[in-house]
Amino acid sequence: MKEETARTVANIALGAAAIGAAVVVLRVPALRRLAAGLARTAVTTGIPAWVANEVRRSWADSGRGRRSAI
Repeated sequence: MKEETARTVANIALGAAAIGAAVVVLRVPALRRLAAGLARTAVTTGIPAWVANEVRRSWADSGRGRRSAI
C-alpha cells in the first residue's frame, strides 16, 4: 500500500470515528451536558487567555517597552 493511500484510508477511518462519537454524544443527554459544559469552559477560559497573550505579544512586537514609573 502506498503512503498516500494509507493516509487516505486513515483519514476516512478517523472521520467515521469522529462522526460516530458525535452521534453518541448528541443522543445521550448526560454526554451532551458534559460536552456543553466543556465547550463553555473552553470559551470562557481559553479565548480570553489567547487574547491576552496576543495583546502582550503585539505590544512587545511594536517596539514599545514597559512604561517607566514616574
